[in-house]
Amino acid sequence: MALKKRYNITGSTGITTELIAPGSKVDSLGSILVTNVHASNAATITLFVEDAPTASASKNFKIINAVSLPSGTSLILDEPSVLQFDNTASTSFGLYITVGASDTVDVTLGL
Repeated sequence: MALKKRYNITGSTGITTELIAPGSKVDSLGSILVTNVHASNAATITLFVEDAPTASASKNFKIINAVSLPSGTSLILDEPSVLQFDNTASTSFGLYITVGASDTVDVTLGL
């Protein structure tokens, strides 16, 4: 299955969006661009990698945690050492994002 490079995400309490599934064979990204497209409100963004997300003993590592992104602004993450993770097997790491309940963001992955 081909990877999606662009996502339109509308927040909902407790909802996490999978950007790259474990086992997709993507071990690093060139960049991640997160844009708050809401007309007036800041967005709260958490970006993380997690292995075996459905297992009770999964490991979760935050890349950014509860970052407030003002309306109409973007955040680009492009440090290779931060965006590198093991994604070779279905039990390896996937990439996920959580946004606040009323937030609307676009995400572009630089694959």
